[in-house]
Amino acid sequence: MSEYYTANRTNNLYDPTSKTPFKLSRSRIELYMSCPRCFYLDRRLGVDRPPMFPYTLNSAVDKLLKKEFDLLRENKEAHELMKKYKIDAIPAQHPELDDWRNNFKGVRYLYNPTNLLIFGAIDDLWQNPAEEYIVVDYKATAKTEEIIALDKDWQDGYKRQMEIYQWLLRQNGYKISKTGYFVYCNGRLAAEKFDGKLEFDITIIPYEGNDGWVENTVKDIHSCLNSNEIPSADEDCDYCAYIDSANEVMK
Repeated sequence: MSEYYTANRTNNLYDPTSKTPFKLSRSRIELYMSCPRCFYLDRRLGVDRPPMFPYTLNSAVDKLLKKEFDLLRENKEAHELMKKYKIDAIPAQHPELDDWRNNFKGVRYLYNPTNLLIFGAIDDLWQNPAEEYIVVDYKATAKTEEIIALDKDWQDGYKRQMEIYQWLLRQNGYKISKTGYFVYCNGRLAAEKFDGKLEFDITIIPYEGNDGWVENTVKDIHSCLNSNEIPSADEDCDYCAYIDSANEVMK
């Protein structure tokens, strides 16, 4: 059996008796929102969900977008897309931006009532004339329809992602705009041939975040981690449904 799935994994497991701040990433908060049982098995007992295949094409789009906006950041210029969508802002300059983009560092905040160190890596940061920072997230996909809104149930996770970033930056004392933006790159599927290149239609989707849920969720997570009882599975969790079905037929 792969060591990845054994309950002997000890890296970054929660210990209720430890006084050391426990690092909790934005993605693990989303795991809790998705299924408390999967979250508990992972962070408390050391059994994570099976890993997903890496989205290397999405990562490539992410890196290229960062390079593109960084070139304009140096000259304090707005991107043509920002002009097209009439967004009065420029890519922000900040000495910690590189760390905030780093998956292993990110924007960090120690929420003292729980001793949980919450962190998450942003894609980009813009700034408007009111000197508010604007959280920006890049997304890449390939769909036949034009993407102009976040109106699918599975996109709720994107919204929560944005709100956690906004919350983290606000807790660090920064003035953050309620409105964030998703730069959405949609691969064109109607081309007659490939020719070794993939072209994208790019839209910018505004989203007015509400991070009021974050603090209570962090408290709920803290209670979950300190419990000695495994939580119930989310009724829509495919992973838990598979485990339960497998256990049933193996009795």
